[in-house]
Formats: sequence, C-alpha cells, structure tokens
Amino acid sequence: MIDTYDLADDARRIGSRPRTIGEMFALEAPLLRPLPAEPFETGRWFTPRVNRYSLVSVRTNQYSVSVRLIGRRVRVLLHASELVVFDGRTEVARHERLLAKGGTRLELDHYLEALLRKPGALPGATALEQARAAGKFTPVHDAWWAAARKAHGEAEGTRALIEVLLLHRRLAHEHVAAGLAAALRAGALTADALALEARWSADTDTTAPEHASAQNPAGEVTSLTLRRLAQLPTDTRPLPSVAVYDQLLPSRRRRKGTR
Repeated sequence: MIDTYDLADDARRIGSRPRTIGEMFALEAPLLRPLPAEPFETGRWFTPRVNRYSLVSVRTNQYSVSVRLIGRRVRVLLHASELVVFDGRTEVARHERLLAKGGTRLELDHYLEALLRKPGALPGATALEQARAAGKFTPVHDAWWAAARKAHGEAEGTRALIEVLLLHRRLAHEHVAAGLAAALRAGALTADALALEARWSADTDTTAPEHASAQNPAGEVTSLTLRRLAQLPTDTRPLPSVAVYDQLLPSRRRRKGTR
C-alpha cells in the first residue's frame, strides 16, 4: 500500500515548481550514497534476569527459557512480531511476541529437565496446555502417554514420555510423531524403542503412519539394521576366495624340508 502511494506521489508537484517529485528525484538519485552493506537492526535490546520460574519479563509480558538459565542475566532482542533470547552470543529461545499486556508464553521443552525429576508436575503444567494449543503436543503423544502410564505406572510412564519429548531436540517433529504412531501400534512403550522408530522415520524421510505397518504387518518391533539391509540392492558379486593364497602353502613346506 505504501509503494502504491509512493508511486502516485511521483506525479505530484510541490507548489509551482516546474518539475514533479519523480523528476526531481531522478536528478538527485545519482548523487545519493549507496546503502550500507550491514542490515539495519530494527529490534530493541533488553537484559532481563531469569526468575525462579525460568521466565524473563519484557514489556509487561513473560517468556520462558531453559531452566538451566535460572538466576542468570540474558540478552533479549524484541522485534515487532517475535522475541529472541541470547545467552552470550548463543540463541537459547525464540518466541512469538505477545501483543497484549500481562501474558505468558511458555515452551514445554524448556522445562523437561526439571520435569524428569518431578514427573508428577507434567499433567497440570501450563506449558503442556500451551503445547497442546500450538499443536506441538499431538493426540498421538497423549495416546502413547496413556499406554505408557498403564504399562509402567504414573511416574515411570510420564518419565518415559518426557524422554520421548527430549527427542524433539534432535529429530523433526513429524519424525517423532511418526515414531510414536508406529511404536503405539507395536506396543513399544519405552523411550528407547520409540527412538528407533523415530530415527527409522527420519532415515527414510517418511511421515506416513501406515509406513511401519506396511514394513511390519505383524506389528512387531524388528531390528533397525535388518530393515536397512532389506532395502539394499542385491549383491551379485562372487564370494571371496583365498585359493590364490593356498598356493603358497606347498612352497613353504618344501622350503622347510630343504632346510
């Protein structure tokens, strides 16, 4: 819209001047200095301290960071639509900016280490509710969690889920979700078994839920190595032979007899 107004203004004359704005700018343009090579930073810097709830306060709103940063002062770059948190020069968090006042933006991943020690705090956590609302904690997460709690008990089942959530730091969300679906069908209710399924999904670059059942109709957890070998092309090379080396054996015996 601004570009449209700017182009329309090129035809306007200021007072009784003989040239239009566009004509005068055409004369001045060659005299302008070039734009700087470095981009101009439009964000505003803040240096809040992380409170005991692992939150930083910026412009009346609060945003979460990792629990390991509690008590430390961090650098926050506030843009019009997002907020980036730095520990020194390392980016440690990125949030969509809250436009209203007094809001709180939580990232479930920032609290996982603390929840491993206190798994009972997860079911009622505000961070979990926000993760559900954002689509990061999907129904398949809930289904696997319910099955794990039924099999291992509340505390151990929840701790297994938290270990699964830690996989999101190394694998894409869709691959972990595909691993959850495959593990749930196979009855694999441990974090290690689910990690195999998630890595298999990442290696084959597929997120289709029916992929695992097509590869394994019986619904059993099979060896990841066997799955990979099954996709290799047939080896048509002849088997190796040591017959050439066997020809050296008689000559060695004759030399020994001569001695």
